[in-house]
Amino acid sequence: MNTEEAYDQWADQYDTNKNRTRDLEAVALRATIAHIAAERCLEIGCGTGKNTAWLVAHCGHVTAVDFSTEMLARAKGKITSDRVTFLQADILRPWTFAQGLYDLVTFSLVLEHIPNLDPILRETAKVLKPGGHVYLGELHPFKQYGGTKARFTTENGTHVVPCFDHHVSDFTQAAARAGLKLLDLQEYFDDDDRAAPPRLLVLVLGR
Repeated sequence: MNTEEAYDQWADQYDTNKNRTRDLEAVALRATIAHIAAERCLEIGCGTGKNTAWLVAHCGHVTAVDFSTEMLARAKGKITSDRVTFLQADILRPWTFAQGLYDLVTFSLVLEHIPNLDPILRETAKVLKPGGHVYLGELHPFKQYGGTKARFTTENGTHVVPCFDHHVSDFTQAAARAGLKLLDLQEYFDDDDRAAPPRLLVLVLGR
């Protein structure tokens, strides 16, 4: 099962399953970019819209992108604002879906499913306004080293979504090669327990 098929199958239970990574990432995104003013936002990996509604309230307009038909259907069913445009697209292909330049580009739990960060961050840099910001919220590599992967269960068993390990330096060096600067790096822990490995890695990049 490829990543698109997995998320299509996961969509009907994605919002209701217990998922600490999903929930903590929503907290991290809000805490990280609440102070960033953005008229135009490009949301990569909008999924079922768990962050989209907040981004619409925070930004002037949001272009919300996902490649899962079923995930997008659920997002569209929840959010009907004329300040959001939902688009289905594969970010591994050239970003012809981008509608001009953006003040803010967000990635929420997306890049663990991408084998090579470089082309994605190069495309990001192309659509980012000077002075703009990029938010990356990803499963921490420390969790990946321990075997944590995106997974869900159906009547046919447990399904693991295809994932790739990216080290912290992979993110920062790919960003530098794309001409993006590291502005902030944060780690988020379950129940703020800093004696355990962090669950999330959050980076803010800029031009």
